[in-house]
Order: sequence, then C-alpha cells, then structure tokens
Amino acid sequence: MPEIKELTIKEEYIKLDAALKLAGFVSTGGHAKMVIQDGFVKVNGEVCLQRGKKLHLGDKAEFEGKTLSIKNAG
Repeated sequence: MPEIKELTIKEEYIKLDAALKLAGFVSTGGHAKMVIQDGFVKVNGEVCLQRGKKLHLGDKAEFEGKTLSIKNAG
C-alpha cells in the first residue's frame, strides 16, 4: 500500500519544493529542484516540472511511490 503523508499548512499554499522537503521526501531544496526538473514528481496525477508550483488544500504530490496530501491547519 502506498505511503501517504499528510502535510498541514497554515498559509493559503505551499510551494512544491518546500513541501517535498518538509515531508521528508527529499533531504535538501537542491535535491527537490533536481527531482522536479527531471520529471519524477507528479501533482494531482500529472508530471510537474515547476518547483515553485503552489500546492493548495486537497492537492496531492507523488514521488518515489509516496504521496503527500495537503491539509489545512484551520
């Protein structure tokens, strides 16, 4: 069964590279930039090449069989 990690944010959105790092899917911002630019990350089922992509409540990002789901703190 795929691993799903819920990431709770207080702001309106979080950028994709920051979300991957915060979730522990990558160790550094540079690593996040590389895996996004190389097409290894999907957002809501579609390959995303924008590391500054804004993730909002309900969005899902996938990397290496793991899924990140954005939740709202409020």
